[in-house]
Amino acid sequence: MTDKYAQLVNQGPGRNVAKKLGLPQPAVLRRYEPGQPLINGPILVQGSTAGADALSAELLSWDLDVRRHAVPREKLGAIILVLDEVAHPEDLEKPILPAAASLRDLAAGGRVVTVSRPASDADSPAAAAARQGVDGFLRSLAKELRGGATGNGIILRDGIEPTSPSALAALRFFLSGRSAFVDGQFVTVSGTSGELAGDPDKPLAGKIAVVTGAARGIGAAIARTLHRDGATLVLVDVPAAGDQLAAVANEVRGTALQLDISREDAGQRIVEHAAQRHGRLDIMVHNAGITRDKLLANMDQPRWNSVISINIAAQLRINEALLSSKHFRESPRIVSVASTSGIAGNRGQTNYAASKAGVMGMVRATAPHMAALGGSINAVAPGFIETEMTARIPFALREIGRRLNSLQQGGLPLDVAEAVSFLASDAAAGINGEVLRVCGQNMVGA
Repeated sequence: MTDKYAQLVNQGPGRNVAKKLGLPQPAVLRRYEPGQPLINGPILVQGSTAGADALSAELLSWDLDVRRHAVPREKLGAIILVLDEVAHPEDLEKPILPAAASLRDLAAGGRVVTVSRPASDADSPAAAAARQGVDGFLRSLAKELRGGATGNGIILRDGIEPTSPSALAALRFFLSGRSAFVDGQFVTVSGTSGELAGDPDKPLAGKIAVVTGAARGIGAAIARTLHRDGATLVLVDVPAAGDQLAAVANEVRGTALQLDISREDAGQRIVEHAAQRHGRLDIMVHNAGITRDKLLANMDQPRWNSVISINIAAQLRINEALLSSKHFRESPRIVSVASTSGIAGNRGQTNYAASKAGVMGMVRATAPHMAALGGSINAVAPGFIETEMTARIPFALREIGRRLNSLQQGGLPLDVAEAVSFLASDAAAGINGEVLRVCGQNMVGA
C-alpha cells in the first residue's frame, strides 16, 4: 500500500504547501540495500570510559570514520553515547550535553545510539536513577530527531562489555538501514555468546529457516529477507493460500508446506519436513496470525477462540515439538511476531491484544529453555505497517495510525522482516527473551 500523502509532501509544489501550512512532512527513510555503506558520514563516539575507547577501536576496525570529539559543522552519520559507567544522575551531563551540540549536524537518516546498563542491576539508588534516566532521555530525544533520523539504545547486563558480539551486532543493526522504522527502542544484551557474520550482507548463510503465514504480507517479506540474507527456507501457510505460497516459495527457492498450524500435530509435521529436506532446522519464525475484531460486548466464542488458537496456542504447541526434537539443537533461534496492540491495547481487539501479549509472555518464559540449548527466542512487535489489512482501515483512522509515531508514517513489511533477520542471526545470540518494537516510536504504549 502506498502512502500517497507522504509522496505528495516530499516533492514539488506539495512540499512547499506542506511547509507553509505546517503539515507533517514524513521523511524518506534510509533503508538497507546490499553493498551500501553501513552509515553515511563520520561517527561521533561520546564518552570517556574504557568501554568507549574499546568501542571506538572496534568501529575503526570496520573501516568507519570515527570521531572522539565533534568537529563544528561537520555532517555526522551517527552519534554514539557510551554511558556504561554512570553511577549518579549528575554523571549524565558530561557525555550528553557536548553531544547535544552536534545534533544539528546529524545527517538525514542519521542515528543516535546509547550504550548503558540496566537499572535493575544497579547496586545503589543513585546508580539505578542514572541508568533509568538514560531510558527517559533516549526516548525523548528520539521524538526530537528529524529527517528520518532515529534514536535507539543498547542495554548491557553487568559483566557484558560494549564490544561483546551481540552488543556489536545490535549496534550494527541500529546504525544500518535495516532499522529504518525502529525508533525510541532498547535491546538488552544478556549473554556473551554470538559471532559477527564474516559477510555482513549474508548473516544467515547456511541456515535452515521456517516461516509461518508466508504466503503474503509480512510473512512473504520475511521470507524474501531471510533468503536475501542467505537462509534456505521452508514456507508454511494454510491450504487455501496454496497458490500464493507456492509463488513465494519459488521466488525464494524454498519449499512450501501447506498446513493449518492450529492442528495438534503441526509442530511435528514442520520438524519432519525440515529434517527430511535439509537434515535439521535452525530458525523458526512464528508469523502466522489472524484478527477477528469486535467490541468485547459483542464478542462471540468462535471469534475469541480462533484468534487465541492461531496466534498463541499454536506457537506454544509448535515450540514444544521444537524443544523436544533432536533436529533443533544447533544454536536454534525462535522469533515470534507480536504487536504493539499487545502492549498498549486497541479498541475492538481484546482477543487479538490478549493473544499478542501472550506471545510476549511466552517469549520471556521460554528464554531460559532456549538458553539451555545455546539458542534464543525473541519477539518483534510491529506498529502500523502498510499491509492489505491496514489498507482496509477507514481513511481517517488510517491516516491517524500512520502519523501517530515519531517518523510520521507507516512502516513497511520489510521493516519487520529486517528485525526478524537480525534476531535470527548468530550474532544476536546474546539477546534472549526480548521484544523489539518496529513501530517508528508509536506515541501510544511504545
